[in-house]
Amino acid sequence: KKRTNKLKTTLTLSMSAVEEKTQQNHVNNSLKSKDIFTAYFEPYENGLSAEEVFTQKYGYTYDDLILLPGHIDFTVEQVNLTSQFSRNITLKTPFVSSPMDTVTEHKMAIGMALEGGIGVIHNNLSIEDQAHEVELVKLFENGFITQPRTLSPEDKVSQVDAIKAKYGFSGVPITENGKMRAKLVGIVTNRDIDFLEDRNTSIKNVMTPFKDIICAQESKLNDIQMSPTSLNSSLSQSLEKYNKILINSKKGKLPIINSDNCLVGLMSRSDLLTNRQYPNANKDHKKRLRCAAAIGTREYDKKRLNALVEKGCDAIVIDSSQGDSIFQQNMIRFAKKQWPNVDIIGGNIVTVKQAYNLIKCGVDGLRVGMGIGSICTTQEVTACGRPQASAVYHVSNYSNKLSIPVIADGGIRNTGHIIKALILGASSVMMGSMLAGTEEAPGQYFYQDGVKLKKYRGMGSIEAMKKGSDDRYFTNLKQTNSMHNNNVRSAKVAIAQGVTGTVVDKGSLQRYLPYLIGGVRHGFQDLGIKDVTNITQKRSKTKEIRFEIRSPAAQKEGNVHSLYSFTKTQGY
Repeated sequence: KKRTNKLKTTLTLSMSAVEEKTQQNHVNNSLKSKDIFTAYFEPYENGLSAEEVFTQKYGYTYDDLILLPGHIDFTVEQVNLTSQFSRNITLKTPFVSSPMDTVTEHKMAIGMALEGGIGVIHNNLSIEDQAHEVELVKLFENGFITQPRTLSPEDKVSQVDAIKAKYGFSGVPITENGKMRAKLVGIVTNRDIDFLEDRNTSIKNVMTPFKDIICAQESKLNDIQMSPTSLNSSLSQSLEKYNKILINSKKGKLPIINSDNCLVGLMSRSDLLTNRQYPNANKDHKKRLRCAAAIGTREYDKKRLNALVEKGCDAIVIDSSQGDSIFQQNMIRFAKKQWPNVDIIGGNIVTVKQAYNLIKCGVDGLRVGMGIGSICTTQEVTACGRPQASAVYHVSNYSNKLSIPVIADGGIRNTGHIIKALILGASSVMMGSMLAGTEEAPGQYFYQDGVKLKKYRGMGSIEAMKKGSDDRYFTNLKQTNSMHNNNVRSAKVAIAQGVTGTVVDKGSLQRYLPYLIGGVRHGFQDLGIKDVTNITQKRSKTKEIRFEIRSPAAQKEGNVHSLYSFTKTQGY
């Protein structure tokens, strides 16, 4: 019996040892299989890094390149497009409208800012008119309006009409002397004067009197003793309080008065609705929409600069077809000395050396692109320029190390080009033809062969140069007489570097921009990039972003083909 038990114990231990050894062998075999798989089947890196692409001795456009897809572990809605327009101005949407007279005036700038981008108002206007365009943007949505337009009881209804025509609103507070910080005596809105035939009627006869107005008392802040964080928090609390009063009152305007019933501010119901509809709107610290404006490099542009900044312009774009000039450098130095808190964007440039020359003068951003716009003939006329993909990569690769954002200007024909520009290092993209056919662009629609069109012209076209953009190309057509060596006066010859054309109607920015934003988000999702701020890391350091250079046949294959006919989607 003892011998039997001993045998059983021995057999049990032997079986356990066999099982343990079998399991160990299985693990070892699994590891060996894994090593073999890793050794023979581990995927090699596809495509080229950005550095490998652009160290070749060729210039590349957006269409020459294709991006290879990455790994998706997030939704389209989680893609963050927040980036920099300039050193101190952030964009929630990296879109900028070009300073062209058929693209950006106040309506375009407002539409761009509401969607999180920014518009640059062109300078083919008188100083007064351009400053007024900036003013219209800054007055569109104010939050708390500190300087509303006011009138006195003795003024005429026609003056309310004039304010509406010039600024786009008709809710006008009425004070004793027609000025701010005077005693509030009434308010005039559309419902008071809509059906009034005699526009010379005195306002005191039609206004809503003070006793019938719902007002809010001013909240005083001892901001001298407050930190910036505490001050901003207190201002936000005050605005929330005013907003609640405005909503409960069911009125269009809410005057803010002090203890003496003197007008100190105004709130607008339409601003509350806009805030709800456009949560990504691009605003300054005073809750006003942001906008930029263009100036030239002539002496009188110093006066233009001052007028624009005084109206609240957030950034100044120095507009020149070739930005690396002594004229632009002098203007940058003057602007930074005169207005150190206003961001100055220099350009246009396409090389690292040009970037260096402007950065050392103090620019807060660089505009990159020369001769690649759909209506631009600079490369053809002057033999100067650079393919846009190469220009954006090389300049941004240099300037981003110095925290100077790059605006990729021109050559954008679809959302794929926007994605490529951002991947190559641009912080935002500037568009002309992509936005020219929208309702917000200046100009009138017309029909040709049954197609609804709008005029679009280059700032180097003869038409635009006659209106004032000749300075951009170092030409001054106003100096019509020049003296030759033989003392014979002759008219100065205009050298066009652009053309005039037409673009198809694209509808309203309210529908068009969300389409572009959605396309860009989908592109970044396919690339496996969740945040625009991660691009530099993935492109230059980990080299996860991979490119291939496309042959002409590959470009053809990547577009619509093999169909008898097709219709492109709106905004394609």
